[in-house]
Amino acid sequence: MHKFVRPIALSLVGAAVAMTSLAASAFQQEGKLIAGSDVTFFPYEYMDNNRPSGFDIELLDGLGKIMGRKVETVDTRFPNLITGLQGGRFDVTNSSMYITAERVKVIDMIPYLKSGESILAVKGSDYQPKRPEDFCGHKIGSMAATSWLQQMHKLSDEYCVKNGLKPIAISEYATDPQTTQAMLAHAVEAQITDAAVARGVVDKLGNRVVISSDTLIYPVLNGFGVKKGNDEVKAALVDALAKYSKTPEYAALLKKYNFQAPTDADIAELMPKP
Repeated sequence: MHKFVRPIALSLVGAAVAMTSLAASAFQQEGKLIAGSDVTFFPYEYMDNNRPSGFDIELLDGLGKIMGRKVETVDTRFPNLITGLQGGRFDVTNSSMYITAERVKVIDMIPYLKSGESILAVKGSDYQPKRPEDFCGHKIGSMAATSWLQQMHKLSDEYCVKNGLKPIAISEYATDPQTTQAMLAHAVEAQITDAAVARGVVDKLGNRVVISSDTLIYPVLNGFGVKKGNDEVKAALVDALAKYSKTPEYAALLKKYNFQAPTDADIAELMPKP
């Protein structure tokens, strides 16, 4: 009978090691928080002197300190962020990603900001759209994989075409700056982008572009993305965000970028229902 003891013991040890390894793998690396981010989206995330900078970068750095982890940013184009997260390239997406019903079906999302879109147009041009309904029959540019693209396609089909107007011609670009350059080159007539990003573009190119819209378009929540089932990372981020939101550093960060944290009412209204 003793000949069966060693294999069983080894099996139990192996199972324990496997369970320990599984528990340790909740984060990609010990002492680090690996974040996927499209670092081309000023003022949320962008490169400054070859270093990731911006509101999202500073916010996650603050959470990382509370978690006792050093944040490492992996620059990844926006359309590849969710697949990269699911494939284990990073622990979290930190890229001003809007929380949508489609996204929460495939990843968990933690709200940290309220946002929406604005419309950019070339300064002095005849075409100065105020709202998305003004896009009918025009060429509009957008960064690829954004949540508002689906809304624009729906608007084109259900509003423009049904009312006898020409559909919206939508051109998608890899990054937001490329979209702006396309507009300046007259490849598209206007650009739809995040409202804070639009303000940043005007600050940089104020003599060439304007925000033509006069209200916030498609209000939405921004959120961190976490792989479904990775409850340890999600719980750690939620706890760190709750603690950091009570600090003077957090209040100063919001003031620096002229942002507002979502209220409980905002989250109740805008968070997609499961």
